[in-house]
Amino acid sequence: MSRLIAFLAALVVAVPLAHANPSFWRSEWPQTDFSRTTIKDWSEIRSGGPPKDGIPAIDAPKFLRARSETRIKGNEPVMTLELDGQTPRAYPIRYLMWHEIVNDQIGGIPVAVTYCPLCNSAMTFDRRVKGRVLSFGVSGKLRMSDMVMYDRETESWWQQAVGRGIVGQMTGVELRMLPSWMESWDQFRSRNPEGLVLAEPAFNRAYGRNPYQGYDSSRRPFLYEGEDPPHSIPPLERVVRVGDRAWPLTRIRREGAVSEGGVRISWEAGQASALDAGTIAGGRDVGTVRVRDAQGRNVPHDVMFAFAFHAFWPQGKWMIR
Repeated sequence: MSRLIAFLAALVVAVPLAHANPSFWRSEWPQTDFSRTTIKDWSEIRSGGPPKDGIPAIDAPKFLRARSETRIKGNEPVMTLELDGQTPRAYPIRYLMWHEIVNDQIGGIPVAVTYCPLCNSAMTFDRRVKGRVLSFGVSGKLRMSDMVMYDRETESWWQQAVGRGIVGQMTGVELRMLPSWMESWDQFRSRNPEGLVLAEPAFNRAYGRNPYQGYDSSRRPFLYEGEDPPHSIPPLERVVRVGDRAWPLTRIRREGAVSEGGVRISWEAGQASALDAGTIAGGRDVGTVRVRDAQGRNVPHDVMFAFAFHAFWPQGKWMIR
């Protein structure tokens, strides 16, 4: 466990669990309607250490042409978003590690590109909800070790792993998930030499460093008190989630590709784990997953840790054949 995780753990333990209730939070969240929620046990909500917006989301992001980018190592992971008729965009994990949300707009579609390091959950959402466009920030709260986002318009809280409102006016509302995936920088730029890549944000952060060194080989997730996954699957093993089904990455990697349940899941070497070594580029090779349907179209999915899938889809199906 890295020094940062140890420090955050000590900080969180120092905050009494009695504070895990709306009466304590209302001064910081005066616009949040805590009477509307799907949360039955408020102790599930924990401080992640930083306060509201202590992890600053990126708004009005700037981009470079892929051929002009020189900072990023070839094996570093990026989140790729390719929308029909639009120039493909890459969002490097070296930036999402420190910001977790990018509010962007592509061809008239407002999107939120999100990444939760503690769950390795990386998903892109359409920000249009009920006729309005939302912008998202990082609340500083965790639930089942997953980031709790909030929208600035209603200050409702959203569970990043499922893209659903859990507290406030937007409780129960689901964001539309867009097909995006994590791949290596080399894989993106070889396919899209004229593509766009998020430029380095103007913040004082150690971009390229991994503050969670050794995390994805830990025995237990940070700030997680739920059950371990079934079938003796290690809590921090990566799984490919499509809807409420999960394929262990070890199976996909072993078989090279799997076609079942209406999807084809493939694996290719070349992408470093962002949560392994002290530098992202120094991480071991975990490879790139692609998920397509029978027509070859990209399918929304997530490559998350097994504990998070079990926490949010306790009745989900494990594709462990």
